[in-house]
Amino acid sequence: MKIYLGPGGNCITAKDRTTIGSLKHLAELKLNAQEIEFVRNVYLTSNAAKEIGSLASELKIKLSIHAPYFVNLCSTDRKVVEASKQRITDSAVRADEMKAYIVVFHPGYYAGQSLEVAYDAVKKRCEDLVDKLKEKGIKNVLLGLETTGKMSQFGTLDENIKISKEVKGCVPAVDPAHIFARQGGKIDYAEIFDRLEQLKLEHVHMHFSGIKWRPAKGGGNEWYHLEVKSNQPPFEPLAREILKRKLDVTIISESPVLEQDSLHMVKTFEELDYKF
Repeated sequence: MKIYLGPGGNCITAKDRTTIGSLKHLAELKLNAQEIEFVRNVYLTSNAAKEIGSLASELKIKLSIHAPYFVNLCSTDRKVVEASKQRITDSAVRADEMKAYIVVFHPGYYAGQSLEVAYDAVKKRCEDLVDKLKEKGIKNVLLGLETTGKMSQFGTLDENIKISKEVKGCVPAVDPAHIFARQGGKIDYAEIFDRLEQLKLEHVHMHFSGIKWRPAKGGGNEWYHLEVKSNQPPFEPLAREILKRKLDVTIISESPVLEQDSLHMVKTFEELDYKF
């Protein structure tokens, strides 16, 4: 059992706000994970990615990547789909170069399509992506479909599990805050992990933060992220469930205070007798 904790993006308390500076700061804080955020574009060069990967390996920091947000694998516009696949592929190339183990992305929007049509579209495009990574010789980078926080978005836990069962190389990236928002302020961590069991995952990749949400027909929609202390959703029951099941996990903080809330998570686990 191994738990990795760290921020989504560069540390906000580091004097050097570069990724290299962030990794060094994480080591000082004794945190052991970071998700590199390609919010708008894949901005790192190949050499920079290799340098980041080398330092992360030296510092024993587990790396992941979040692909750019401009991704919609459900789109009926071929240009949008091809651009989306290219952004994910480019992210995976950098992940491979820096030895990051997963590329997380938001799958897309239903946009008036039936759930079945949207599912078939995402599945086909995930198959295309897996094939493209094989062509490029990329063997150790997973494609992580993030659980999404709005009713209009593809990416319920069940949809992402089904894709992951049918397309080897895909896994769910579980965001409890998004699940909490989408379910109208309800969450059952035991149920989440029970559903994931069918995939027999060696490692579970997660995001965590508090979240402000608004009611919507059939559930709710995420509004904006909150600090973990908001208790919306609560973190301690998640930590207890992880320890009870002896799970290997990475939990990326997406709270407004990033690594400070990663340290809050460390404290919670330690209070439950986990030794980092």
